[in-house]
Amino acid sequence: MATTDDPLLLSPFTRWLGPQGEAQLEPTAASVAESQFQLSGLHCAACAGIIERALLASPGVQGATVNAASARLKLRWAPQQTSLAAILACVERAGYGAAPDAAAPARVLREKEQRQALWRLFVAAFLMMQVMMMAAPAYFAAPGDLSPDLARLLQWACWVLTLPVLLFSAGPFFSGAWQQLRQRRMGMDVPVVLGLAVTFVASSGALFEPHGRFGAEVYFDSLTMFVTFLLAGRYLELRARHRAAAELERAASALPDTVERLAADGSSAQVAPVRLRVGDRVRVCAGQAFPADGVVESGSSTANEALLSGESEPVRKSEGDEVVAASLNLHAPLVIRVLRVGADTRFDAIVRLMREAMSQRPAATLLADRFASYFLWVVLLLAALGAAVWSFFDPNRAVWVAVSVLIVTCPCALSLATPASWLAATGALARRGVLLVRLDVLDTLCRIDTVVLDKTGTLTEDRMALLRHWVTSIDGAEPAVVPVADEVESADRMLAAARSLARYSQHPFSRALVQGSVAADFADEAWSEVQELPGLGLQARDAQGRWVRLGRPDWVADGAAVQDSGAQLSFGGSAGFLHLCFGEVLRADAQETLKRLHAQGLTTVLLSGDGGDRVGHLARQAGVHSFQGDARPDDKKVAVAKLQAQGHCVLMVGDGINDAPVLALADASFVMGQGAMLARAAADALLLSGRLGDLAVARDLALRTRRVIRQNLAWSAVYNLACIPLALMGYLPPWAAGLGMATSSLFVVLNAQRLAKPTMAAKVG
Repeated sequence: MATTDDPLLLSPFTRWLGPQGEAQLEPTAASVAESQFQLSGLHCAACAGIIERALLASPGVQGATVNAASARLKLRWAPQQTSLAAILACVERAGYGAAPDAAAPARVLREKEQRQALWRLFVAAFLMMQVMMMAAPAYFAAPGDLSPDLARLLQWACWVLTLPVLLFSAGPFFSGAWQQLRQRRMGMDVPVVLGLAVTFVASSGALFEPHGRFGAEVYFDSLTMFVTFLLAGRYLELRARHRAAAELERAASALPDTVERLAADGSSAQVAPVRLRVGDRVRVCAGQAFPADGVVESGSSTANEALLSGESEPVRKSEGDEVVAASLNLHAPLVIRVLRVGADTRFDAIVRLMREAMSQRPAATLLADRFASYFLWVVLLLAALGAAVWSFFDPNRAVWVAVSVLIVTCPCALSLATPASWLAATGALARRGVLLVRLDVLDTLCRIDTVVLDKTGTLTEDRMALLRHWVTSIDGAEPAVVPVADEVESADRMLAAARSLARYSQHPFSRALVQGSVAADFADEAWSEVQELPGLGLQARDAQGRWVRLGRPDWVADGAAVQDSGAQLSFGGSAGFLHLCFGEVLRADAQETLKRLHAQGLTTVLLSGDGGDRVGHLARQAGVHSFQGDARPDDKKVAVAKLQAQGHCVLMVGDGINDAPVLALADASFVMGQGAMLARAAADALLLSGRLGDLAVARDLALRTRRVIRQNLAWSAVYNLACIPLALMGYLPPWAAGLGMATSSLFVVLNAQRLAKPTMAAKVG
């Protein structure tokens, strides 16, 4: 195996698959590598096909998918049969550039591509202005003002200035067309090159032999203008693609370069994150990113998880809390024990899914590409027929009519209409913490009319919460002679002490008691001899040496008469008891989200395995249209299948733990992004933000995306229907055809980029 094929070096842009396609943490002798690459030199869908065919013909390559809109390659290959160097050389032989989709090489490749594109555009634009300056006297001079010798001199100057534009600036068009013809594929560059070549040859013929078959008119100004406008459009498209790649790169490079690993003897060493193993203890200083998923062993701080969830508010982390790789430790050092490393981390799963989503070519895009390929043959036929017809009426104009048809009908805008819009919308949602695993779920979201929600972890928080608390005396009676103010003060004081003791336990009720409180809520207690008794609770001595308990009400009472009031937890000792009642609570944005979904004309259904009374209470509290309790996983499948049989398009939203069958059955599925479900990613989208309100945001943006796609397609259709007849009738000169074609592509790209603007994201949020 080559040095560049070391699994540790391949890991930033590669995942390993078993013989049946299952994901593996470590490669074996039979493993297949699935790698992501950043490409350069792509300009249309035909370029993607050329690269795919070249790679599939190479030994060891089992699958290749190129997304021309994002310039990304997803490659499945066998390291036992080929090497990374051989793959990169194969792409280069096909006429394109490739680099592993990891930070450094991909960034260098992008910078090189952008620098070359800018130089080509600069040369074309500068010389275009010089050519137009030389051609201007012929347009504005009155008859007899411009002598024939001077006119010929100016034409020769235009010819000389056009050569660098044709040989240098237009180089990518000619190399792209050559590769497309070699692969026997019709791409966007072929009609462009035909138009450029015919224009230059005909103009040169008119210059060398003014009274020949090409006439006396030259169109060097039209040629240079066309190249400039086309390069400008492609440069803006390139910048949009590079911005998306840079965002993904920033996410992928968020892990620290080194981390301090603690040994059992107390010593420490700086190691790379890829060297960490499950169970290692590491110290993460303030301002440093967490290198792996883990649990806090000691220390208290806050973490910024905005990169992963879109949530900008710091999240408090203390002993027992989980942290995720690439989130940022803000305030104080923490010692964490590693739970998941490498490809098994939540962060790595997010980056991998983002790469896979950007590498997809959904069915709608494939259909547009196929239509564009057929359309190119129609263009060539129309250009030939136009030239043939005009050769009977005005042979001098036949060539220019063919050139105008070739230039004006280049279907770049048609091929970019859908993928450019989807990628822009996907990036906007990713910044909010909504990760689309399947791009064409945006199209499905536009068609849904019913939203089915799971309860626990979806409509409600995925943790218990303190609902109410009260105090009783030692004999179990509610204190009646104590003033109300004193009773409240006593309850608050006991609650603060209970929270202070609960910090010593990881029990769900103890965690619920601690969470949602602030530092001022804790009593300044000096607990000693703290003990946790399984199945019972905690007991400890307070500052006065008295035993105090927090746990099961009958155990805390220890023989005292305590009324059965439904409390799950009690706290107290010789002075009295504090009783605590816990339960599920709706997510903070649940009611507002359902109102927004209803305002969009959607029907909402709540399916839960809990009892009907509890489910009904929460459904009415949230505002769900209908509900069903005591629903097992099979019952949920039956309910969703029944809705689909009635003609409804169903979106299923769950927490992914036991909802996998119904999530797979629904037309579209969203999973709340907590826990290890992220590594499996069975759903179409992940709500990493944990905000239920992002459901409404995603559907609203999907509707906007569909409108933008329709605008792009309508523009492409109207543009071609209007310009083709004008070109065939001779009313559209080559320079105007070039301007129209470049403007068409530019409109599509800029219109799609509206979906990615922060103002748009704020509007839909």
